[in-house]
Amino acid sequence: MEQQPKPAQEMRVKMPDEIKRGAYCNLMIVTHTKEEFIMDFILASPPEAVVTARVIMSPGHMKRTISALGENLAKYEKQFGKIEAAPEPTTKGKIGFVKP
Repeated sequence: MEQQPKPAQEMRVKMPDEIKRGAYCNLMIVTHTKEEFIMDFILASPPEAVVTARVIMSPGHMKRTISALGENLAKYEKQFGKIEAAPEPTTKGKIGFVKP
């Protein structure tokens, strides 16, 4: 007799109040090691740039995330029209972390 797969268990997701408000970014830096991808989301507002969020994930999860973002971008453009990519920042290579 063939075994039926168990249904996925539901999980409640709690969002802390400090996360609910979100974090704006207009710049992102991605670095990686063999084991993980690190994405720093940055608000670049001269005279300084501030990391507003850091997300760390495994390579497999990064691949699924990129796929989900691509699917959602396609749905958005189908509903609202093509998005034009923003130009490269004029400060490219000039933004860095400064020790206080």
